[in-house]
Amino acid sequence: MNESGQKAETAIWNEGWIQVKVPLPFSLKWVNSYVIPEPDASGFTIIDPGLRTEDAIAAWNEVFSRHQLEASRIKRIILTHQHPDHYGLAGYFQQLSGAPVYLSRRSHAYAVRLWGEHSHYADELLSQFEEHGMPEELRSSIAGNLALFKGRVSPQPQITYIEAGETIAFGGYDWKLINAPGHAYGQLLYYEESNGWLFCGDQVLPRITPNISVVPGEEEDPLGDFLANLDELLQYEVKLAFPGHRDPFDSFSNRIEELKGHHIRRLEKMKGLLEQPMSAFTVCEALFGASLRSNPHNLRFAMSETLAHLFYLERRGDASRKRDEARVWLYSSISC
Repeated sequence: MNESGQKAETAIWNEGWIQVKVPLPFSLKWVNSYVIPEPDASGFTIIDPGLRTEDAIAAWNEVFSRHQLEASRIKRIILTHQHPDHYGLAGYFQQLSGAPVYLSRRSHAYAVRLWGEHSHYADELLSQFEEHGMPEELRSSIAGNLALFKGRVSPQPQITYIEAGETIAFGGYDWKLINAPGHAYGQLLYYEESNGWLFCGDQVLPRITPNISVVPGEEEDPLGDFLANLDELLQYEVKLAFPGHRDPFDSFSNRIEELKGHHIRRLEKMKGLLEQPMSAFTVCEALFGASLRSNPHNLRFAMSETLAHLFYLERRGDASRKRDEARVWLYSSISC
């Protein structure tokens, strides 16, 4: 049992694969990790071990006990991307097992930028939010929330780099690595063609939409890159997708079309809002509600996603921006 007295939830899938619902202290509640045994019983692979918290470690201890797993038999730790709910326990498991941790070079550079010894990411993000209209007291609450994450991704793992276009072997199969930008630059998906299996990270999720955020200093069109990648993913015949959140699903191409439709509708709603000049923060509250002021974690995601949509409109000539007297950017729609 974990420390909260609740049994860690798992499900068994193909060939003894274990889906582990690793608890999260957020509204998402849990992130999927996958334990993939080798067919010769020589060990197993862990995909996306989760965020480092006491509850997550307790849940993993219970899973290891229930399924008779030993840390010494971890052969490799594979990450889809660098977000802390996927990356956070990688270094912890590496210390326990000595196993290599695989991640793309770009994802690792982003992780170092966020949680490295000389990181200035929080200052950069809050400066961006300031010039887009977020009040100081809300920026301060976000700063406090961000400060919690360094301990939730420690210790930092030593990375073995892998890249899109390569293949990696685990679980008795060869997996093609697919680039999947937008939600996280550097994110990799793992595709096994003969069975149509895909570990899809957070790029395509059932029932919920992946967060698409502007990150200071990165490309300024994450939504455009995300939508283009969704079209690229339609070329793959996916019979069963294993996502980072919610449960595995089989309607992969249909879900892609639903996600595209969601963003098209949101962009149209934004264009209507921008008939009057608005800051990104005002747009954010119009879309997501002022109740997010009490939840700095979700507010950060909502604000960054609002910016991603506004940048998309601006780059395509559907919106423009100019600074007001307080040096805050105001956006307006452009009539055809």
